[in-house]
Amino acid sequence: MRGRIIKGIAGFYYVLTVGSGIWQCRARGIFRKDGRKPLVGDEVEIEITDEGDREASVTEILPRKNELIRPAVANVDQAMILFAVASPDPDALLLDRFLVMMERQNVPVFICFNKVDLDDGGLAERWKRIYESCGYDVLLISAREETGADQLRARLLGKVTVMAGPSGVGKSSITNLLQGTDVMETGEISRKLRRGKNTTRHSELIPIDDTTVVCDTPGFTSLYTPDMKKEDLRFYYPEFSDYEGKCRFSGCVHISEPGCAVKAALEAGAIFRERYDSYTKLYRELEEQEKRRY
Repeated sequence: MRGRIIKGIAGFYYVLTVGSGIWQCRARGIFRKDGRKPLVGDEVEIEITDEGDREASVTEILPRKNELIRPAVANVDQAMILFAVASPDPDALLLDRFLVMMERQNVPVFICFNKVDLDDGGLAERWKRIYESCGYDVLLISAREETGADQLRARLLGKVTVMAGPSGVGKSSITNLLQGTDVMETGEISRKLRRGKNTTRHSELIPIDDTTVVCDTPGFTSLYTPDMKKEDLRFYYPEFSDYEGKCRFSGCVHISEPGCAVKAALEAGAIFRERYDSYTKLYRELEEQEKRRY
């Protein structure tokens, strides 16, 4: 039987199968011998060991199309970066940190701003303009009022989506909204995942339907790029690409060099201040990381 690992904790792997629900599995020792470890998101073959207790063994890990380091999850189709328009206010630095991390791992990404029902000053539209100007798709939704729910479902349908964002932005509310009243085998999921229900340090796939899952991930507080050079950061800000080669100095990193085309675009309003400020902060962060290494 084939399925997908939706959670792994304490040596157990919980495998969601189409039409047969969730099975609690152990991985065969052969994987440890080969130096392989199943990951959340892995498509696997399982062999039933106890049908009554819905227990099985993972017998094979199918080839992965990708593997993220942080969060540790395999076979991701896309990432959804989730922030609130208000309560809490968006943190551009944190948002851009997520974007850089996903860009680095070649994961397609879109941005979702929740709680538009709290926006009474046009802030949602401004944030939308900022990130659409960089080439990102942006959705504005309200989980409370179900605004934009259909568009979000359509974006997620049939895919494995990593959902990243800070606490308080409505991840649980959005998950409940997506699952609606037809929560797939809720009781079974709760029973089979009881070992890890209160653990937030682990990635977990949340089934929306048989083919659609969302990966809830622990929050990120630092830019996890162990092999990234500060000079490369500019390549992960898409709006900078129009100005490559137009600066006075080749290899300009758009920080303090004279004749910088990016800074000229910033002053002209062609690049948003929020984006440039986060770029400089992340650049300094990478600079400090390099100093500590050497």
